[in-house]
Amino acid sequence: MGAMADIRGAFKLPFHEQVDFFRRKLNLPSERYDDIARAAHDRCFIVAGATRADLLADLRRAVDRAVADGATLQDFRKDFRALVAKHGWTGWTGEGTKAGEAWRTKVIWQTNLRASHAAGRHAQLTAPEVKKALPWWRYVHNDTVMTPRPEHKHWGDAHLTLPADHPFWQTHFPPNGWGCRCRVVGVAAPRAGDATQPPEGWDEPDPKTGLPPGIDPGWDYAPGANTNTALRRLVRDKLITYPPAIQRALVKDIGKKLNATDRVGDYVAAVMSGKSGTDDLWLGFIEHPERFAETVKTDLADFIVLLPPDAVRHEAKRHGHDGGDQRPIRAADYAKLIDGLDRGVLKPSRETRKDGRDAERFVVEWEEAGEKFRAVFGVRPGRHNRAVALVSLIVKTAGNK
Repeated sequence: MGAMADIRGAFKLPFHEQVDFFRRKLNLPSERYDDIARAAHDRCFIVAGATRADLLADLRRAVDRAVADGATLQDFRKDFRALVAKHGWTGWTGEGTKAGEAWRTKVIWQTNLRASHAAGRHAQLTAPEVKKALPWWRYVHNDTVMTPRPEHKHWGDAHLTLPADHPFWQTHFPPNGWGCRCRVVGVAAPRAGDATQPPEGWDEPDPKTGLPPGIDPGWDYAPGANTNTALRRLVRDKLITYPPAIQRALVKDIGKKLNATDRVGDYVAAVMSGKSGTDDLWLGFIEHPERFAETVKTDLADFIVLLPPDAVRHEAKRHGHDGGDQRPIRAADYAKLIDGLDRGVLKPSRETRKDGRDAERFVVEWEEAGEKFRAVFGVRPGRHNRAVALVSLIVKTAGNK
């Protein structure tokens, strides 16, 4: 009883899990509401049509007041009107009528509030000590639409109670649609009369939506369950439209100075032509950060991979004509760095850090088409520049040291 009392008491503390979830999101300027989908909402904050970073940052602060401080919908509407005027934002859906503005502001405020609340609850329920004491989850119906969704009502009326690890919760952890206020509570065990199996056909896609019955488009995921999903995976799985949305986010939120648009060949040509003000080129993400755990002390989860102009110039001036088995670096070689990071052999680096920018360095070696590649990277764990950046690259005939 003592442990259970402690757990129940913890749920009454300030809801910091909800606030933490919201504040860990990456601002993602977007043109359409479907620039991101499902699990990507756990990692990104968007307001459809807000493509300017400064506008999005202000909108986020307004929503944060609701999440963290309990600001009301009316408070948010005042903030929204002021921000629209401040930034001269036009063309947003709902603009032009009071009803349209009321609908749009409610959607932004309500969706972020409910999704972050659900994500916070998910974090609480999956905490090891809570999950051990409350290993079952019960669906509680609370649909606010005029005509309750029959599936939601059925799950609630049946007191659907399933193990926390049941696949049902991967797609059906509420909210399960626009306006849905259903929730999940943790319980120690089912009660007499509780349904302990989901209804037949719960995972069979609806022919019209392609989603499980009772789930609105875009809501077939568990809010908060994907906070550790790498951005690279969200891009790869097409849960974030790319480009242009992710490019803008990378430029503003991840890198202080970053070129996320040029192709490698064009970028190298610009550097070698002496073009001034050339920014680091974004090559991609660290795909498998767990691979680096034994080589690099820094956790590289969600780190980006950069090609700095200094590295390009260094290779051209210092290693372009070393002779022997080493050949000059070509632009296409830089495009192979992401693949090398994914599959190459990792080693600690003995190179010194001359500029002091790198927290640590490491080496990646791999072979391709009869050649041996050796790349040295520096780790930049700065608050706004979490990246690994190329320091040097050498290509030799395979079999030679």
